[in-house]
Amino acid sequence: MTIKVLGHKAPDTDSTGSPLIWAWYLSEIKGKAAEARLLGEPNTEAKFVLTRWGFEQPEIIADVAPGENVVVVDTNNVAELPSRINEANVIAIIDHHLLQGGLKTRSPIEITVRPVACTATIMHDLMGEDAAKMPDNIKGAMLSCILSDTLEFRSPTTTPVDKAVAEKLAAELGISIPDYAAEMFAAKSDVSAFSDAELLRMDSKEYEIAGKKFRVSVLETTSPKTVLDRKDSLMQAMTGVAEEDGADQVLLFVVDILKQEATLLVPNDLVKAVAEKSFAAKVSGNTVVLPGIVSRKKQIIPNLQL
Repeated sequence: MTIKVLGHKAPDTDSTGSPLIWAWYLSEIKGKAAEARLLGEPNTEAKFVLTRWGFEQPEIIADVAPGENVVVVDTNNVAELPSRINEANVIAIIDHHLLQGGLKTRSPIEITVRPVACTATIMHDLMGEDAAKMPDNIKGAMLSCILSDTLEFRSPTTTPVDKAVAEKLAAELGISIPDYAAEMFAAKSDVSAFSDAELLRMDSKEYEIAGKKFRVSVLETTSPKTVLDRKDSLMQAMTGVAEEDGADQVLLFVVDILKQEATLLVPNDLVKAVAEKSFAAKVSGNTVVLPGIVSRKKQIIPNLQL
C-alpha cells in the first residue's frame, strides 16, 4: 500500500516541500512506495518553489481513507488534518510544533518532534548519510523550506542547526541565500490574485483563548503596504470567515519580513483586548504595530491572552 505523506491544511512552503522530501526518501532510499499529498492549494511562495525546482504540484486531497498508511509532517494538530485522520493508519509523525494531542494510532509509531525552525531540518538529520544522495530538486525543496520557516534566519525560531543545513545545501547547489530568499519572499508577497477571505485563511491556525476560538492568521511579506491597503475590506471579511469556520474572531498579523515587526488588524474591542493583554500594546486605532514580532509559533501563540 502506497504511503501518503502530508502536512497541514493551508499548506505553506514547509507543508508543501517536506511531504515531497520525505516521499522521495521513503521511496528511493527505504524502498517503500510513498507519494506526497496536499490538503489545499499551496501559497504563492510554495507554488514558486514547486516551479523553480521542477516539481509537479502534488495531488490535493480532501480526506484520507480508513486504514491507509499515512505519514504526518509539519503538524500534529488534528484540527489541521483530514477529518478521518484517526481512521487512517498513521505510521509516523515528523514535526517542530508544540504537541496538541488528539491523534490516535493503531500501534506504536515513530514520532520525531524537535525544537527547530523547520520540519525539513529534522528530515536532513533523520536521513543521516543518505542525505548526500538527495538530487538537486530535493535539496532545493529542503533549502526553500528552511529559508521560508526561518525568514532567512530572521525568525527567533532559527537554530544553529537550521542555518548550518541551509548553508550546506546552498553551497552544494551553488545558490546565493540572500538572492534566492529575495525571490521566494517576492513570490510570497504577491497576493493580488487572492480574495480577502483567501488571504485570511492562507496561513492560518486555530487556537482557543479563555473559551474563545480564534483563527490566528499570519501574512509574511516584504511589501506590507500591499496588504494593509486592503485593511478595511479584510476586517469586513473577518466576520464571515469566522462564522464559516466556527471561530469567534480572526486575528490577522501582517509580518514585515525586512523590518521584523508585525501589524495586527484591530476591528473591534475583542481584538483590542487581546492585543493589549498579550503584547502590552497601546491600541488607539484599527491597527497596532508590534516590534520584533515575526513568529506565530514562538512569539504570537504562546503569548495570546484574553
